[in-house]
Amino acid sequence: MNINKYKYFDLQVNGYAGVDFNSISLTEEQLYSACSKLQKDNLDGILATIITDDLKSMIMKIKKISALIEQNSFIKSIIKGIHIEGPFLNPTKGYRGAHPKDDIIPASLKTAKEIMDAGNGFIKLFTLAPEMDSNFNVIKFLTENSVVVSAGHSNASMKELHGAIDNGLKLYTHLGNGSPSNLPRHDNIINRVLSLAGKIKICFIGDGIHMPLFALKNYINSAGYDNTIIVTDCMAAASAPAGRYSVSHIEIEVREDRIVREVGKENLAGSAITMKESEDLLREYTNISSDELEKMFSINPKRILNI
Repeated sequence: MNINKYKYFDLQVNGYAGVDFNSISLTEEQLYSACSKLQKDNLDGILATIITDDLKSMIMKIKKISALIEQNSFIKSIIKGIHIEGPFLNPTKGYRGAHPKDDIIPASLKTAKEIMDAGNGFIKLFTLAPEMDSNFNVIKFLTENSVVVSAGHSNASMKELHGAIDNGLKLYTHLGNGSPSNLPRHDNIINRVLSLAGKIKICFIGDGIHMPLFALKNYINSAGYDNTIIVTDCMAAASAPAGRYSVSHIEIEVREDRIVREVGKENLAGSAITMKESEDLLREYTNISSDELEKMFSINPKRILNI
């Protein structure tokens, strides 16, 4: 097939072209502008990602972006739904990543229902840590309400992962990230999840920063092309210059090296890469064929959402 013949679909976009989707003051004009740039950058769909915050603020943000999607047909044509990442994550340092510890809470049906109600039918994907979901009640509830449930920012045991799968878990969010830099040699969340490829699909960030490209190639080979989805996990600096940005209330600095960090900290806080840049990296450094790239960048993410 011809290079770049297909259009990309990104399951994890926190912001784009200078616009933070997690801003409490997000406007229709800003979101329209970001969607216009996404369309120009060869995307025919994304999920807008709302990350962990205090529950009241999360609810407000979900309601705001849901209303903006609903009232503007062009925005709706690009933003196919909402991805909720948090607040039911593993609060341990390393596993929680840039998500604020004070706002991470155990999964509860009451909170899950509040979040779902705020989404007005637009919530399509929900990332949580299975070990935070007692008896997998929230996973079961979300699945019954046609939401794809993904594990992430998690240190779930094999038993917990199997239990989550039995109750509807379909995906793992950015494997290899949302975990500490140093892990046990063999029994770690990366190896556990890779062993379950085929039972669940696995997302990876393909920017060459969140993990070396040789490691990403190994993970893709282990998972298999049919089970792999590439995401950007990008924030407002994607398709925008270096500078100071925000993700929710987190202040972010993006330098010329395109590494996204919280100001004054070393941990990563999303990426500044576009899908085209990510595809070019994989094409150049891994020799993956165009057909296999299309699966990971377009077919598989749409398939998991039944698009």
